Amino acid sequence: MTSKIASKTTHRTTPKPTPETTATGASVEDFINAVPDDTRRADCQVLVQLMHRATGEPPRMWGSSIVGFASYRSKTGVWPLIGFSPRKNDLTLYVMPGLDDLQPLLARLGKHKTGQSCLYLKRMGDVDASVLAQIVQAGVESRSAQRVRAA
Repeated sequence: MTSKIASKTTHRTTPKPTPETTATGASVEDFINAVPDDTRRADCQVLVQLMHRATGEPPRMWGSSIVGFASYRSKTGVWPLIGFSPRKNDLTLYVMPGLDDLQPLLARLGKHKTGQSCLYLKRMGDVDASVLAQIVQAGVESRSAQRVRAA
């Protein structure tokens, strides 16, 4: 007696979560040189130096508009350890894992706005550069255990 067994192949199609932006090979220098406003462009160059000092790694483009430094692994993928983007209205700094623990520093920073992990500045001249350096360093140190070391 033969029995017919339905053979069904089940494929799981739920993708593993990944970051919206990933590191690319695009030129950071070309990206910053294309920033139309002279002051914003100069501010970007200051941020590159500041974040490079904090991470010890060169900048990389993440997606088409984020300059990121180093990287760390989270549950959702690999992200820049620290980064920024010269948006139309603000310089947006991405400080991981967030700004909640940095309130004492933020109180001394100068003119800024915040989001969950974003720090918004109109221009570098509005903030205390030494306090900003401390914020950047704290963001870098907060993810040191998950840091993905450069090869």
